[in-house]
Amino acid sequence: MSKQSPNFSLFIGKPVRDEYGRQIGRIVSFATNPNGRINRVFMQHENGGFLRHSGDQFRIFGDNIVFLSLIKLRVKTLSNKIPLIWRKNQALRELLEKKKISKEMFNDLHNNFEGVLNQLKKEADNTLNDIEKQIAKCTQQVKELNSALMHLEIEREIGKINGESYKTAMEMIEASLKQANAESNDLEAMKSKLSNLFLGETTATVTKIDEEKEETAPDPVSALPSPPSLPEPPVLVHMKNVNKQDS
Repeated sequence: MSKQSPNFSLFIGKPVRDEYGRQIGRIVSFATNPNGRINRVFMQHENGGFLRHSGDQFRIFGDNIVFLSLIKLRVKTLSNKIPLIWRKNQALRELLEKKKISKEMFNDLHNNFEGVLNQLKKEADNTLNDIEKQIAKCTQQVKELNSALMHLEIEREIGKINGESYKTAMEMIEASLKQANAESNDLEAMKSKLSNLFLGETTATVTKIDEEKEETAPDPVSALPSPPSLPEPPVLVHMKNVNKQDS
């Protein structure tokens, strides 16, 4: 946990909420490593299930404890690792061009970086699939909540529900809609963040190909029209296409 509390034991039996305010369970126990860092938290979920979670998924804010989704943690990790490995790979290429390392050394490290990037890309693909599934769940939840709202209004209109019951039900539905929409927006933002990594990768590859074409282009006095100006590189990340090997 990033903000570890020496009194974490005080949270045993206390409710745990997700980032959107929904109560999802209660802390039952926790485990620490030899250094005293909390690495496992045991939680009873609202459906009665008892599960063990990574300590990294919990954050303490004052008297409240919040549970972070694994998807969010994975997106954060991938968004840090992928650009870092790409930059290292680019730096390696520049060292080769400056003749500061041998071709053999370059090939060894380059293949290593390529392998890591390929693995990270697979993880990113899987994470994007999980995000899509979660977005679909949020969409279905919003649909069901709107249906519940419509039927609530019908029952009130025909006098089957009194004012107090209507108010209570309305507050519950509106709160749930707000939470579902907040989660959906959060997921869309994470999806966009990961997709931009792939966009940067594609743009970097196109730029590299265009640069190579310019290097082998005929004399500029040729009657052929000059190539169009290259687009500005993307702001977020520029990545080399890991599926293509250097020629």
